[in-house]
Amino acid sequence: MNPFRVLVLIVVFPLAAAAGPLPSWNDGHAKSEIITFVSNVTNPDSPGFVPAAERIATFDNDGALWSEQPLYFQLIYVVDRVRALAPQHPEWESQEPFASVLDGDMASVAASGEKGLAQLMGATHAGMTLEEFTASVNEWLETARHPTTGMRYTEMVYQPMLELLDYLRANGFKTFIVSGGGIEFMRPWTERVYGIPPEQVVGSSLKLKYEVRDGRPVLVKIAEIDLIDDKEGKPVGIQQHIGRRPIFASGNSDGDFQMLEWTTSGDGSRFGLIIHHTDEEREWAYDRASHIGRLNRGLDEASDRGWIVVDMKKDWAAIYPER
Repeated sequence: MNPFRVLVLIVVFPLAAAAGPLPSWNDGHAKSEIITFVSNVTNPDSPGFVPAAERIATFDNDGALWSEQPLYFQLIYVVDRVRALAPQHPEWESQEPFASVLDGDMASVAASGEKGLAQLMGATHAGMTLEEFTASVNEWLETARHPTTGMRYTEMVYQPMLELLDYLRANGFKTFIVSGGGIEFMRPWTERVYGIPPEQVVGSSLKLKYEVRDGRPVLVKIAEIDLIDDKEGKPVGIQQHIGRRPIFASGNSDGDFQMLEWTTSGDGSRFGLIIHHTDEEREWAYDRASHIGRLNRGLDEASDRGWIVVDMKKDWAAIYPER
């Protein structure tokens, strides 16, 4: 045998094997529990075995797969849309929540809650065809930059979670996004960023209507809420879009509580994972008092419910992919 090939066999393969699954996860309880769970549900001889068809894993997006500070990234997109459309709507200067957007008062925008966000989405999304909306989202993702990091928003995805998605899929899981974010906002880019195709994205949505414009059939967004895919809405969205109760669910806030509760209350092997933002140097540190991604009840009840809490500062060797 070629001596060089022998050297490759001795040196390269042991190094590759040593890396193992989830290389950006530090050794510890969270990583160990994930690997043990996946081993159990994929081993036909294990009492915890789950057939591949039932290996459904759901993930929140904001704060669980990518960052969410200082505002949800879709809300930043909406803010940019409001500012672009403002010359056509002088009434917005005195009408909330538009006036706060134009004044740069993001605290008031966030305080407007679901109702305010629905108003903003309706005003900036309604009347667009899906093709027009998709083009707008893709253009924004290419040109917009995060105000603190200067990165594209799709660069601010979590490397350890990308590895977790790949690891689960390599073991027969089907991975879904179940997010409070807009379903049509996420669908244009989730496949290229996360490997999750558009049909496996569940999110909040406006209603659609069918029209024929210039002789061409189109679907048009209208200013009526179809689903708020947050809190109690998440199990509803899962049933409507997926039709199976997941065996694995991951989130980062109390908005994900009901999804984790629904997932882990089923029979057989179950896994709940909470991402706790504890790294103020590499990302942000926040939980109970945050205006975005508040995590309070989940922290209090995770241990009793058997959910694993990931300490980002301790458990993750990296936050974002290398550029």
